Amino acid sequence: MKKLVSLFLIMFIGLACYAQTCDCQEQILGYEHMFCEKGSENSKVVITNLRNILCKGNAIRVVYDCKFQSECSKAGDKINFTVPESIYTQEGTLLIPACSKVIGTVIRIEKQRPPNKNARVYFNFDCLILPDGTTVAMSARPATENGELKENGWHTAGKLVGSTLGLGIIGAGAATGFAFIPNPHRFGTAYAIGIPVGTGVGLLTGLLTPGLKYHAKAGESLIIVLCNDLALCKQCESCQK
Repeated sequence: MKKLVSLFLIMFIGLACYAQTCDCQEQILGYEHMFCEKGSENSKVVITNLRNILCKGNAIRVVYDCKFQSECSKAGDKINFTVPESIYTQEGTLLIPACSKVIGTVIRIEKQRPPNKNARVYFNFDCLILPDGTTVAMSARPATENGELKENGWHTAGKLVGSTLGLGIIGAGAATGFAFIPNPHRFGTAYAIGIPVGTGVGLLTGLLTPGLKYHAKAGESLIIVLCNDLALCKQCESCQK
């Protein structure tokens, strides 16, 4: 019986202390809007007396802290990103201070493979660390098709052009040599054969070889989109007294 009375008193005192510490009720003060980044699906922000809530679908720009190479990473690796500039609503409310950190976890890597298939990297961004050390759980993914990161089309086209031109030049050189040996006056015919063959082989080689690895430089920007609401706590006026 004494143990039950003691337990009751402890619980009563704890609840009383909590009530004195904070008797705030969360109230919605209004709705504001983020500036839309490319790939954003929403812009609404709920402002309450206790929290600023970035709704699911909002997009945030972050940058890589260090260079990233798909061939040097694996699922489970933690990759650090930084919010380069403070994020405000269009109405002027500060949401995320500059230099906040975002932690991304590699959840899957698909290596490059033939025919000309680029590597693909999948991230989940699961932690936001504010400059004061406050850690906030989050869930976000790259704002790309299917949430995958890969080299863009220009890099892929550059690989094909390089392969095509490279072997085209080799074909032209070989044609020059073969034409010169029997008859120096047959360069035109040799080029007409050597260059198309070289470029054709180069294009075919570029198409059939493995694609590009995914690389990102330190400071390279990336837009991420929230998969769930991101709630950032703040102190209400009565709690600050």
